[in-house]
Amino acid sequence: MADWSPTAYLRYTDERSRPFGELLARVRRVPSTVVDLGCGPGHLTAVLRERWPGASVVGLDASPAMIERARATDPGGTYVLGDLRDHADGRSGVDDADLVVSNATLQWVPGHLELLPRLADRARRTFAFSVPGNHDAPSHVLLREVASRPPFADVVGPVERRATADPAEYLDVLARSGWTVDAWETTYVHVLDGEDPVLRWVSATGAQPVLHALDAHDREHGTGLRARFDAEYGAALREAYPRRAYGTPFAFRRVFAVATRETDARGT
Repeated sequence: MADWSPTAYLRYTDERSRPFGELLARVRRVPSTVVDLGCGPGHLTAVLRERWPGASVVGLDASPAMIERARATDPGGTYVLGDLRDHADGRSGVDDADLVVSNATLQWVPGHLELLPRLADRARRTFAFSVPGNHDAPSHVLLREVASRPPFADVVGPVERRATADPAEYLDVLARSGWTVDAWETTYVHVLDGEDPVLRWVSATGAQPVLHALDAHDREHGTGLRARFDAEYGAALREAYPRRAYGTPFAFRRVFAVATRETDARGT
């Protein structure tokens, strides 16, 4: 997939950041070292430093554009280009930390359930993450439906349902001897402003693989599939998420888990 757009992702910074605050509120032990997996443009890595000013914080992301943006806008931070799967195996070049945290990243990693215990092992005290739980919401159902129509289907192929697990499933995977796990879910109802706000929201995240494929086809063949897709998908989203006098309500489910070692990995 082509690289991410930091500008598009940051369009709804406040709404996208709320779950991170809820996640951090459940981290009970003050860390001295933190790794932020999938740090994106660094706006939340900076939040980690503000919350624990005495901690050494490193942001890790596989997107060159995101790391470049993070380094430019947060020059006081430390940002490393790398894959969290390598970090799970101790090959990212980033040391283990008291706290390993990840926000809205693991849903992009195939087989992330099997990866979780290894990621937790990289945390000396706490492993905490949140993932979207909205892959059966109208926004994503309609994405798959519109993308399956001709002429889009021949370009993008089948659109994967990037399923995440329920809290109980994450509890079952992470609850091992020596660990306690807190798992829960929250549904936020964001009020979005402007024209086609749900289209803009999804276009910056879940729809990225589809849109990148259409853009590449348009560049190569001189077609206008991206504009046609935006029109059809946008119309479907406006029907599913009607605008009110106060804005467009957009329900967004998030799933969280915080796994804490009963004894620090260093034996303290």
